Amino acid sequence: MWAVLSFIFITIILLPNIVIGIHFFAEANDNWYHIKEYLLFDIIYNTIILLVFTGIATTIIGTSLAWIVTVYKFPLRNFFKWGLILPLAIPPFIGAYTYHGIINYTGIIQSTLRNTFDIQVNQKYFSIMNIEGTVFIFTIFLFPYVYVITKSFFENQSSSIIENARLLGANAFDVFFRVVLPISRAAIIGGVTIVMLEVINDYGVVKYFGIQTFITAIFQTWFAMRDIASAFKLAGTLMVVVILILVIEKLIRGRKRFSYTTSKVRPIQPKQLKGGKAWVAFGYCFTIFGFAFLIPFVQLVHWMFMTYERILSKEFYILIKNSFYVATVAAICIVVIALIIANYTRLQHGLVSKLLSKVTILGYSVPGAIIAIGIITIFLALDSYLYALLTSFSVDTVFVLRTSIVMLISAYCIRFLAVGYNSIEAGFEKVGNSFTEASRTLGSSTVKTFFRVDIPMIKGAIFGGFILVFVDILKELPLTMLLQPFNFQTLATRAFRYANDEMISEAASASLLIILISGICIFFFHKILDKGESH
Repeated sequence: MWAVLSFIFITIILLPNIVIGIHFFAEANDNWYHIKEYLLFDIIYNTIILLVFTGIATTIIGTSLAWIVTVYKFPLRNFFKWGLILPLAIPPFIGAYTYHGIINYTGIIQSTLRNTFDIQVNQKYFSIMNIEGTVFIFTIFLFPYVYVITKSFFENQSSSIIENARLLGANAFDVFFRVVLPISRAAIIGGVTIVMLEVINDYGVVKYFGIQTFITAIFQTWFAMRDIASAFKLAGTLMVVVILILVIEKLIRGRKRFSYTTSKVRPIQPKQLKGGKAWVAFGYCFTIFGFAFLIPFVQLVHWMFMTYERILSKEFYILIKNSFYVATVAAICIVVIALIIANYTRLQHGLVSKLLSKVTILGYSVPGAIIAIGIITIFLALDSYLYALLTSFSVDTVFVLRTSIVMLISAYCIRFLAVGYNSIEAGFEKVGNSFTEASRTLGSSTVKTFFRVDIPMIKGAIFGGFILVFVDILKELPLTMLLQPFNFQTLATRAFRYANDEMISEAASASLLIILISGICIFFFHKILDKGESH
């Protein structure tokens, strides 16, 4: 049963990619030749620039913050440990229109300079809607991916590594660059890879700032030109870029492995900083926290109080209901599927189970626009087949699947299964198989053991996986915009539409609700993580 269900779910995950691959090699039309000749170079160039500079910036900020918070004690350190994760609660497209609203001609900075100090500024120095501004937005709202993964790695390292380096005469910089960075390379690269995949998947920021990338080109080709064939070609080309990123990640990680030579491992004990050094560490953390969370949050609160009376209507509560409904249903489906696959792969040791675990995380590597194209093609085919089947039995019917919420939830499951699976797999690895084997020895069936022994032991991992998936779906934009049924919107799509129509203040209420819910979820997840580490 575990094997059959696992293979069914894996097949569903692979189907959109298979569809993209088949259509990618189909005969090209005139639109594709035009795109390839006049637009493709700029699309690839912009994408590479965003990936390279965002990757470098998030590596520097995320790794340095993780090191400072792990190794040193300074004012408000305990707050920054989880506070620096909060920027993940702000979707980058919300951060993009918030910062544009802050620094544009009517924003608080230029208004203050004009009205208070009578200073007229050159607008080109206050423009954020360019490549540089896009890199800034991606960096400050995505660096927590590097920070969280690297901090977790640092916290699990033995303090003897640093102590031995110091005994050999290394100063703080030598310890960091010559000892810590080499052994944490895999963790850093893992975090940066997630950042790059998020940059590739983004639609809101690049669309609002007018930067041409693969995702914006797919949207334009699909909706403006009504050319699904060229959209398939762009999606296939983007898949090649994603595969290259994953291959480069493997090459950079290399085959080096670091392990302890003793079972007596003392975690790193933070060193108390005093005087100026303590305030420098505090200042650095607070500056990043301010730009990445505090400033946009305060600006959104200000806009909300300006517009909430005309925004908080019955329609707004429907948006909340829609967002919670799809996020909850999809998160539950993902957790159930992840539990089945993770349980199968841990009980069956072999090439097939390893392959299944690798395929499970494939969905997160694939941008939402690609999954959307594959999903809608599959559902159109299913709808046509069901329509023909039902009409052959003289059943009066209409096309239902292509306009239903099932299509959107299916796409969410494919896209975010890896998030739930990784959390649950980590939970299974932590508890091991000894309790399961003991239950089986006492005569319990696999299913009974699963419900009475396994699930209670990993309930923290299950809840953590649910929270992560729920937050990701709540913020999701490209998939939702492409696959949402008629007259169905979420908080994220409504906020983006307001911002895209230059109604920035009106977008604040929906944006703040997303941030508050995501922030609460991140806080609880951090507490679960801390509780797990203490045990």
